[in-house]
Amino acid sequence: MLGALGHPAARHATPQIDRLAREGVLFENTYCSQPICCPSRANMWSGRYTHHCESWNNHKGLEPGMWSLLGELPKTHTLQTFGKLDYISGAHTQLARLSAWLASAGIDRPVYDQDPSQCFTVAADDNARCHEKDWQKVDSAIAFLEGQQRQQPDDDKPFFLYISTELVHAAFHTNRYWLDKIPEDAVDVPPADPTDHPCRLHQRMTKAWRYGFDAETVRRVRRIYFAMCAEADAMVGAVYEAMLRLGFADDTYFVFSSDHGELALEHQEWYKMSFYEGSVRVPLVMTGPDIPSGQRHVNLVSLIDLCPTFMEMAGLPVRDGLDGRSLLPVATGRTTGSRNTAYACFMGTTLNTSGYMLRRGKWKYVLYVGYPAQLFDMESDPQELNNLCPHQPSIVRELDAELRAMVDVEQTHRDVMAYNKAAFRQWRRQAKRGLYVDGAYALREEPSSDYWQIMDNCLTGYDAEDERTVERWLAG
Repeated sequence: MLGALGHPAARHATPQIDRLAREGVLFENTYCSQPICCPSRANMWSGRYTHHCESWNNHKGLEPGMWSLLGELPKTHTLQTFGKLDYISGAHTQLARLSAWLASAGIDRPVYDQDPSQCFTVAADDNARCHEKDWQKVDSAIAFLEGQQRQQPDDDKPFFLYISTELVHAAFHTNRYWLDKIPEDAVDVPPADPTDHPCRLHQRMTKAWRYGFDAETVRRVRRIYFAMCAEADAMVGAVYEAMLRLGFADDTYFVFSSDHGELALEHQEWYKMSFYEGSVRVPLVMTGPDIPSGQRHVNLVSLIDLCPTFMEMAGLPVRDGLDGRSLLPVATGRTTGSRNTAYACFMGTTLNTSGYMLRRGKWKYVLYVGYPAQLFDMESDPQELNNLCPHQPSIVRELDAELRAMVDVEQTHRDVMAYNKAAFRQWRRQAKRGLYVDGAYALREEPSSDYWQIMDNCLTGYDAEDERTVERWLAG
């Protein structure tokens, strides 16, 4: 959703990021490797795909002691981080772990129907700092840069600054100041998706959007979303301006991206956790001392490429065994060639199996274990409404073989299921002893350590029959 990529509403939302694209390089076709927070960041900071580092879900990222770039950088750089660092195992809610572990158990229950993020609101004020906590991160980041500038030339140790704001994550909230920047008539209403793929239907059920999909609601939510993008864009611009003002532009790289996208009611879905473009495709722009301005690359790239890119930028030897490739040779014009494919996977939480995506050329191929595959022509069908698998069998065979050469789909699925069952068995044994307290979602006002209440809080309506379903799944 960048103005630089031609979206009418985004032209009003992303002037600062569009400026970065003019002054550096814009990678027009960038994908995350997992469309959910923790696994995506685990992939990005380790440079390894999920089937290699076992970052299965929002609770299961990198294990303590695993190599990551953020663990490596302090050896050579002054490292400063502000914001989300959820790439290590053990974070997030009871819902995050239970919904992932039990997604393939055969329970058809809503998951996010009680999520407070499922709302869309506009405050009446005109405060430019609508999301104050994020602005405080920006203030801290700028203060850090000012501190680094004061230390020069006494301290020539390079720095690595990482800033992660909560924007533009749901809930959909803005104020009048930012909403007024987005003309209502520039906001699109995506076409209804009439397809009945079982995985898509399951995701719609589990996400449980409760406000409907009439045109007025969809336009309102999306306008708020663009307003949130506009505020995030201003934050990016504030940090970039500070970098320029303090004289760092000649020897400092500036990179903007995101860990995943937001469907914003495309395909009648909200949130992430999908292989549709709104969820799995992300922005990527970068500037730097040897990056020519005004470049646009259509090469397919991935967040998996950021780890080796950062290592090359930092002058570090690229670690053996990384799944990504440095994008610096493309960004600096040393080459126009790259891998030019993008791979992603997702398992659990709202998806009732494990799924795998391969994008090559105009084709996007999605494989679901135990369910029909999907094939989309992204040139003729950018909104992904027509599954061409029945009509393009030779393309399906070709992409399926290429995907399976990258990842052993069946073994990875078995690994995920084995982890899910073992993790849930341990959790249930402890939960029935009252060892967990859940105070999120429907239990915000009255936290509980009761097993059945926690299960109902995470899988709405969970009952004895569901428990028997889980028992059969565990025994299978």
